[in-house]
Amino acid sequence: MIVCIPVLGDGQAGNGWGRARRLAFATTADGQITDWQELDVGWDVSHDEGTEGSHHARVARILIDHKVDVVATGHMGPGMVRMLATMSIRTVLGAQGDARAAVLAAIAHP
Repeated sequence: MIVCIPVLGDGQAGNGWGRARRLAFATTADGQITDWQELDVGWDVSHDEGTEGSHHARVARILIDHKVDVVATGHMGPGMVRMLATMSIRTVLGAQGDARAAVLAAIAHP
C-alpha cells in the first residue's frame, strides 16, 4: 500500500494538503514502511494559480503517477475529499507530528 503525506523539512507531517510544498510517498507492507520517497510539488505556490479544477487535476496526476492508495494529512477541503473518494483513495485526516509515525497510524486504522 502506498500512503502519501505532506511533509515539512524537519520530518513532521504538514498540516494542509492543498497547499503542500513537499509530499512523501511511503510504501508499506505488514504494518511497516518499506520505502520512503519525497517530492517537491510546490502546491503552496501553484494553489492560487489557475482554477480549482486545474489544481485538482495536478493533484490527481501526482496521485495516479505514484499509485497512491491512502492520503494522510492534517486537513483537506471538502471538494478534494470528494475527488479522492471518486478515485478510490482513502483519506485520513488529523495527521500530525512525525510524518513516518502518522503514516503508520493511518495504516493501522483502516
